[in-house]
Amino acid sequence: MRGHAVLLIGVPALEEWVRDRTAFYDPAFVSADPLFAHAHITVLAPCPPERALLERVAAAVEPFSYVLRRLDVFPDGVVHLVPEPAEGFAALTAAARAAAPQVAPYWGRAEPTPHLTLDRLGSSVTRESTRESVAGLLPARGRADELLLTWWEAGWCRVLGAAPLGGGVPEKISAL
Repeated sequence: MRGHAVLLIGVPALEEWVRDRTAFYDPAFVSADPLFAHAHITVLAPCPPERALLERVAAAVEPFSYVLRRLDVFPDGVVHLVPEPAEGFAALTAAARAAAPQVAPYWGRAEPTPHLTLDRLGSSVTRESTRESVAGLLPARGRADELLLTWWEAGWCRVLGAAPLGGGVPEKISAL
C-alpha cells in the first residue's frame, strides 16, 4: 500500500512529544507540513481522500472541548491517552462512517475507539515509563474545532484539507 488518507483532530498540546517519538521510531513519517498533526485523535482511517467527505463530517458535529489525562493500554500493547469526554470524537466517527459506509476502519482490524497513541509496549517501553515521559504535559486540554484530512505515506505525510467543525467558515484549506 502506497499511503492512505485519515480524518483526524490535531492535539497541539502534545505535538512536540509525539513528533519527537515519531522521529525516533520512524523518521519517514515526520512531516515537513507545518499544518500536519503528528499528535492526533483519529476519526476514521483509512478514508477516501475527498473534500466532500471532510466537509460533510466536519459540519455534522459542533466544536467541543476535551482533556487528556488518563493513560491506558489496548490489548495489542498500544499505549494511549483517552479523551474525556469522548462523545464528540465518537460523534465524528459515527458521521464519518455514515458518510463512507464502504470503509472498514483500521482495515477491519479494530473498531474505532477515541484515543491518542503514545507508544507500544516493548522491552524498553512500559505503561509506567510512558506515563513518566508524558507526565509533565498532562492533563492536556484541547478544543476540537477543526477536522483535518491528512495523507500518511513514508516521506510524504501532509495535510490534504481542513474544515471547521459545525460547518463554520474555513480558516485554511489546502488543495486536495
